[in-house]
Amino acid sequence: MNKKILVIGDVMMDIYWTGDVTRLSQEAPVPVVRYQHEERRAGAAANVALNCQAMGTETALLSAIGSDAISYALEHMVKHSVFLHHTADTTRKLRIIGKQQQITRVDFDCVTPDVFAAKLEQKFMHMMHGFDIIIFSDYGKGVLRYVEKMIQAARDADKIVLVDPKGHNYGKYRGASLIKPNIDEMREMVGGWDSEEELAEKTANFLENGGFGAVLLTRASAGMTLFTKDKPPFHVPSEARNVFDVTGAGDVSIAAFAVSLARGLNWNQATTCASKAAGLSVERFGTVAITEAEVFL
Repeated sequence: MNKKILVIGDVMMDIYWTGDVTRLSQEAPVPVVRYQHEERRAGAAANVALNCQAMGTETALLSAIGSDAISYALEHMVKHSVFLHHTADTTRKLRIIGKQQQITRVDFDCVTPDVFAAKLEQKFMHMMHGFDIIIFSDYGKGVLRYVEKMIQAARDADKIVLVDPKGHNYGKYRGASLIKPNIDEMREMVGGWDSEEELAEKTANFLENGGFGAVLLTRASAGMTLFTKDKPPFHVPSEARNVFDVTGAGDVSIAAFAVSLARGLNWNQATTCASKAAGLSVERFGTVAITEAEVFL
């Protein structure tokens, strides 16, 4: 029987304005995009939850959003979601697309008020008992302001805790079963390295000092490497054939890793599935949900 997954973290709306480009502006050396249509897709933690669901695992999403029109649209995109509506707007990223190329991106960043982050922590303490695997998807927008307490409670309840981190303070994720930094975040955590051996040594020290069970390092075109205590690193090359858009690839990879564990696969197998799913994601445009059949069947 598959385990159940709870995703908690910051959510946002990815908005795409697509149009035709035929000339440059007379006002500045920039392309003029003649607007044709708009598309909206759920991003960040909402994208993680949608991918877990698309891969065939029972998944719920817990987050906080505003009370604007974008927020209610986002709420209806994710099944089995629990949202606290706060007084701020919801973060959205507007991408202008011309001739299948991203021309520019406009960010509307909104931070969850502290009082709602505290309420979310209380809600989590009640909800987590119905789930086996917890994914903390941190985009630094305030939902996970009390992540230390939530991770500690989840570990005390013997849950598998997976973290997609953000920011400079990785101590707040102490106790997580696995933390999934990208290559730039890894350099920030352990410093640079000149060889794979040095990277493995520094990561082993990071695991020991940080109180983490494992590190899943996403390395863009170089694939993924799983570091666990007292075991050699397990590396999976990238399976992407044509990189088209990296948006949301990190969300897809941690979702696939969690779903793999929910299906009873071991951690090395989960890393292979995560790499496969991320490779499929970057071959497509925008945030996408990768299906169960594409990864596991």
